[in-house]
Amino acid sequence: MTAVPVPATAALLGLEAHPEGGWFRRTYTSRMPVDTAGGERPAATIIHYLLTPGEESAWHVVTSDEMWLWHGPGTLELRLGGSGETPDDAPVAVVLGPDLGAGQVAQCLVPAGVWQAARLVAAEEVLVSCVVSPGFDFADWRLA
Repeated sequence: MTAVPVPATAALLGLEAHPEGGWFRRTYTSRMPVDTAGGERPAATIIHYLLTPGEESAWHVVTSDEMWLWHGPGTLELRLGGSGETPDDAPVAVVLGPDLGAGQVAQCLVPAGVWQAARLVAAEEVLVSCVVSPGFDFADWRLA
């Protein structure tokens, strides 16, 4: 098996390959615990998440709210696929990017239990931060 080359930005930020695609590293974990249906979780967690040309985030769902915060430089399409057993056939697309006058946004909330996937709009990498509350745990996450 050939190792995937680590993109320069991922190396600079100490990111690792994410199971859904792209690159990530947790940058914050709240020290305040909260009780959830899945057990005790931190009140919030934050990651850096990077997509580079040729990569995308596969459809997945998280049992917590997730706020995507755009850093750039490129633009990213975040697709919201409803809260059914599988993603909707006609997802709602939100574009995170710098052109606010054209309808792009700097942040987007994915409510708990809503399917999500992301892809680049053009061939330019995009760095975001994702804030999850209650905090992220892989036990609360699943791929389509």
